[in-house]
Amino acid sequence: MYQDAAVLFQIAGIGIVVAMIHTILKQMGKEEYAQFTSLIGFIIVLLVVMDNIADLFQQIKSVFLFQG
Repeated sequence: MYQDAAVLFQIAGIGIVVAMIHTILKQMGKEEYAQFTSLIGFIIVLLVVMDNIADLFQQIKSVFLFQG
């Protein structure tokens, strides 16, 4: 239960940091770097979500196949 909340806070933290960096870079006139930063943030969050989905499928597989 606590790990699920930790993942949500981790994703939210990454989103906040990326949004701040994006805003700062855009105000400095470096819009290409701002878009690149947003893309990198999206990829990091996608990897975190994919890892958690893989764990979920492992748990589902172990429940239905009765394997530990």
